[in-house]
Amino acid sequence: MVILYILLLIVGFAALIKGADWFVDGSSNVARLMKVPGVIVGLTIVAMGTSAPELAVSTSAALAGSNEIALSNVVGSNMFNLLCVLGVCAIIQKVPVDENILKRDFPICILITIMTTAVIGFPTFRGRLWNSASVSDTVGEASRPLGIALLMIFVFYIVFLVFSAMKHPVTEKDDEKLFSVGRSILLILVGIALIVGGGQAVVNSAKEIARIAGMSETLIGLTIVAVGTSLPELVTSVVAAGKGETGMAVGNVVGSNLFNLLLILGVSSTIHPIGVNLASVYDLLILSIVTVVTYLFSAVGRSVKRAEGFVLVMIYVGAVIFAALR
Repeated sequence: MVILYILLLIVGFAALIKGADWFVDGSSNVARLMKVPGVIVGLTIVAMGTSAPELAVSTSAALAGSNEIALSNVVGSNMFNLLCVLGVCAIIQKVPVDENILKRDFPICILITIMTTAVIGFPTFRGRLWNSASVSDTVGEASRPLGIALLMIFVFYIVFLVFSAMKHPVTEKDDEKLFSVGRSILLILVGIALIVGGGQAVVNSAKEIARIAGMSETLIGLTIVAVGTSLPELVTSVVAAGKGETGMAVGNVVGSNLFNLLLILGVSSTIHPIGVNLASVYDLLILSIVTVVTYLFSAVGRSVKRAEGFVLVMIYVGAVIFAALR
């Protein structure tokens, strides 16, 4: 049985890699046909496509009443995106950061992350419950009003990006070879299907392998599910960086984190308010700090360098160890 799950894991990875390759090709071609900057495509189409596994997992969890999975998946995925996805890309190749991302999208991501942490953890901060509560005690809530507010911000953000792209079209290069809109759309759709299918195959097989190995359900949720649903972001960003689409790579990470917080957490908490335990408040605080640190790395020289990439990956390893030990 273990061999079967290992084979499924390998097939899932293969689907992720090929799907990401086709998705990046199709998306970047559409961007050039429509004279839209690649960074905008990374913040919208690519981010939405690679966030599909998180949306599926968190929405299903909310509908099933497994609310903690819905929140931990979003928080864990955002940590993985910032620390591992961006870190691995920087280790492979120095990643330049678009000026618009530094001035607009990254600050918005920091603001939303801190705002969400403050709103959800307010009862904890107000009552100093961390002095008496255990990590499993419910100390706050991602309420339905918060979910609706996040969804409204999401709509305004997308509309803003669309108008921004319309105001600043890019100039097409004369020697650039483009293929048809139909082929681009086909590549995008097939790419998304492979990414989502591959991500689910990896998550399901990894969960079964982890159970057979004797890992706890809590540790599986904090690591395997969050990492598995973030694999599309990792593969897509690495492929994009390898193809020279560095704006799309960084835009995918920042865009995915915004999508996770605004769309996925918004939908999940609107469907069913999420009771939040003290462990999740700790995770949200860590995510807020990590987001600021990553922004500072990106702002220095407008790029994430190899040494900084190593630091980001090491921070993620430390965060996972902390989650396992607590």
